[in-house]
Amino acid sequence: MKTLALCTLISSLAFSAFSQTEPGKAVPEKPGKKGWIELFDGKTLSGWSAVDPGQWEVKDGILIGQGNVSHLFSPNTYTNMEFKAEVRTKPNANSGMYFHAERGSGWPKGYEAQVNNTYKDPQKTGGLYNFHKIMESPTKDNEWWTQHIVAIGNRTIIKVNDKVVTDYVDEKNTFKSGHLAFQQHDPGSYVEYRNVIVKRLSNDEKEALKEASKDLPELKKEKKAKSK
Repeated sequence: MKTLALCTLISSLAFSAFSQTEPGKAVPEKPGKKGWIELFDGKTLSGWSAVDPGQWEVKDGILIGQGNVSHLFSPNTYTNMEFKAEVRTKPNANSGMYFHAERGSGWPKGYEAQVNNTYKDPQKTGGLYNFHKIMESPTKDNEWWTQHIVAIGNRTIIKVNDKVVTDYVDEKNTFKSGHLAFQQHDPGSYVEYRNVIVKRLSNDEKEALKEASKDLPELKKEKKAKSK
C-alpha cells in the first residue's frame, strides 16, 4: 500500500499542472510585438494535455519528456503558422514536433517534424515524417539546436539552425489544421525543449508567405526570383 501511495503522489506532482486549465480547452493568447506567442510559462504545463500521460514536466524553463509513449498537445489549434523551439536530446532519443495534429490516444494523425539524431529509426531530425525523409541528422545529441517549422496551406518548410532542410508540398493536403504536440517515443528516450513559440499567419496563403518571409529570408529571395 505504501508503494502504491508513493506512486500516486509522484504522478500527481508530475502532472498537477494539467489541472490548472481544462485539458483540450482553448486558452487566451498574448502575441508579442513580432507576433510570437510563448507556449510555456517556464514553470507549468498549464493548458497542455497528454491523453496517454507519459512523464512530462517543466523544470527551470525546460520542457522535459521521458518515460512511456506519450504526446503532449497544445490547448489551441492552428492552421497557417510558424512553430519554433530549441531542442536537446540524449543519445537514442526519439521525439517530434507535431502540427495540424488530432488530439487523441496513440500515434496522432498529423504532420511530424522529426527529432532523432541517433535512434535506430532511419528518418532523422528535420524531416517531415513519412513525407520528406532525411537520412542523416544535421544536429547532434547533448547540444541545443533550433527547429523552425512554417506551415502554409499544403506547404511545409522546416529549418534546422540556419539551414532549410525540408521544403515540401503535400499535394493531398492531408492535414489542414489542428493542435501542436510534442512526442515522447519510448521509455529509452529523453528530450528537452525550451523557448517554445508559435506565430499565427494569415489565412490567405500569399499574405501568410509575406508574413513568414520576415523570419525566413529564403522566402524573400524566392519571391524575387519568381518576379524576374
